[in-house]
Amino acid sequence: MTAEAPLPVPARPDDGAARTAAVTGLLLEQRFDADTLYLLRAAVLAHATAAGIPEHRATDVVLTVHELAANAVRHGAGTGTLSMYAEPGILRCQVEDGDAASRDDSRHGLAGERAADGGAWPWPYRKGHGLWLVREVADQFSIVPWRDGFQATAVFTLPATQAAPCTADRHEQL
Repeated sequence: MTAEAPLPVPARPDDGAARTAAVTGLLLEQRFDADTLYLLRAAVLAHATAAGIPEHRATDVVLTVHELAANAVRHGAGTGTLSMYAEPGILRCQVEDGDAASRDDSRHGLAGERAADGGAWPWPYRKGHGLWLVREVADQFSIVPWRDGFQATAVFTLPATQAAPCTADRHEQL
């Protein structure tokens, strides 16, 4: 994928748009920074599974959101906002980095760039691996300029709903 086409963006109340079905499907809206990424991961896992994403696939959602949020922290304003929407057949995760007014260029990297003892971080790091990973696990992905920063959107397909099983009362009537 060379050029990224923007994915449709649900109307947002703060944009002055009318509240639509997409907005009423808002599952989670959470601000984050380097110190709260662990809280974001926990919230994403809980909301993704509650939306119907199978547990093994929910891990992909958490990994995707973490990578996008970490990029917002490291390369953006040091803060950002995640919005998760449950829409018919999909789970949409949008990460927006903070606006330029909140940028602190003196230090907006990830906490833990160095291990706690001051040594090198034990994980190998190569620029661009996070976005490559997101593209591999998300069903759709785009990054578009947004306000004074960027908005990254990852979409995951929800499993088809299965027919409701027979209840004991209904089964006995047959």
